[in-house]
Amino acid sequence: MSEFKFPTEMVELPSKGLIYPEDSPLSKGKIEMKYMTAREEDILTNQAYIKQGTVLDKMLQSLIITNINYDDLIVGDKNALFIAARILGYGGNYTFDYDGQSHTADLSTLNNKEFDESLITKGINEFHFTLPYSEIKTTFKILTSADEKKIEKELNGLKKINKDNSPELSTRLKYIITSVGGDREEKTVREFVDNYLLARDSRALREYIKLIQPDVNLNYTLSSGVEVTIPISLNFFWPDA
Repeated sequence: MSEFKFPTEMVELPSKGLIYPEDSPLSKGKIEMKYMTAREEDILTNQAYIKQGTVLDKMLQSLIITNINYDDLIVGDKNALFIAARILGYGGNYTFDYDGQSHTADLSTLNNKEFDESLITKGINEFHFTLPYSEIKTTFKILTSADEKKIEKELNGLKKINKDNSPELSTRLKYIITSVGGDREEKTVREFVDNYLLARDSRALREYIKLIQPDVNLNYTLSSGVEVTIPISLNFFWPDA
């Protein structure tokens, strides 16, 4: 069966590879992916993966040809790969509901967000931000796939202790912030988030991160002229659901 070759495409990463160390294949800013096959459809219907919440990651890992450490991917770059996987698997047309009406967007027309490359020290995933109200200097990182796994594991552990406790925002900030006032101790960062981070400073930081982090631009203009964010719902990878 060696005469059968998988068709592949090169996918441009929103980060352009600037955030990754130069010895990482991700620093090239492109990922080679193959088209979805019956194997990936089997993954998408694997009940064990669905129950574990790992089904989309398993599917994406199966499609990536480039030899990378999947856990190193920042969230925005992974989003671009999800969009590419959907297009390569089921085509660019994606139908979603908004305000009680059905709309169809062409995913192939989506562009990566523009970001200020001068803010990135090549190969280093860390940024500076002075909290506007407390005027405390901080550094932060863009979350990676590995960080997301750690956050999910910590949140699941907290739910076992108290099922009504869901401190997702503060937990994420403990992984995002890498130093406070020059102090890089994890204990210091966690104590700061829990006890000293003002709500308005927290919001300012989160808004700044959304502004500067590489990602896919999911904004879509409806026929009415209203701009919405394309929702990634159940039928994104299960169009027959």
